[in-house]
Amino acid sequence: MAPNTKPNKYSAVWVSHSSMGDFLKCPRLYYLRNIYKNPKTGRKINTINPALALGQVVHEVVEGLQNFKAEERFNRPLLAEFDKIWQKVSGKRGGFKDAAEEAAMKERGRAMIERVLKHPGPLKNKTVRLKLGVNGMLPNFYLSEDDNIILCGKIDWLEYLPESDAVRLIDFKTGRSEESDDSLQLPIYHLLLKHCQERPLLGASYWYLDRDDAPMPVALPDLETGRASVLAVARKVKEAREGLKFNCPRGPAGCFACRPFEKILRGEAELVGTGEYNQDVYIVD
Repeated sequence: MAPNTKPNKYSAVWVSHSSMGDFLKCPRLYYLRNIYKNPKTGRKINTINPALALGQVVHEVVEGLQNFKAEERFNRPLLAEFDKIWQKVSGKRGGFKDAAEEAAMKERGRAMIERVLKHPGPLKNKTVRLKLGVNGMLPNFYLSEDDNIILCGKIDWLEYLPESDAVRLIDFKTGRSEESDDSLQLPIYHLLLKHCQERPLLGASYWYLDRDDAPMPVALPDLETGRASVLAVARKVKEAREGLKFNCPRGPAGCFACRPFEKILRGEAELVGTGEYNQDVYIVD
């Protein structure tokens, strides 16, 4: 930023785990999912597939437990709630090619909810929730005022630890692959918790709901090392936005990440609804 220029949240570059992940996969994907808007509707675009649909429903059910007192959470009919929420993604709205594919994925989801019911573990304990920003924005803070970059994000679950007045982070995983060691997810969450609430973070876990009966602890990254890594990527995002340089590294033919979105632009995808963030959602063959 120029000297004496005050940071402005409305002109800042906002980054998150998902948007920076898009950029690292392919700058063209970043542009098409995070900047481009359908000229007919004025909305951003996104794709849906069975795995995404499954994750969306399971997260909504499990994270929704935070809306209730700890002692009341598991008195609720979670499987019935899962079935109800599943209707949002049933059929083409979830990218399912046929009833058999949907039934198999739905059964996987029900098994995850049953696992949580049998092994609630820390989900029975009190929680802490990060406050939303102004106008309902995700929790956020200035990653760099000099660069006018804001980091925002949403954390699945924060267990409250009363004996130390601290928190422990839990991230729910519905896929079968493990989070990579070089993922920016934990560094981003660590930074958000440092700047968006006052309690110390005493631990973090990934809970792979498809296979594990309890969250699996993971090492917390060093805060300053993580900040440097996140800021380095965020600056690349800002540079690309300022220079309007969003080329796919694979060339005009595109890559696995951006090709589905290029099909949307060419009219080769089917619009199936509007997503939770007011995006036009498509299924792509």
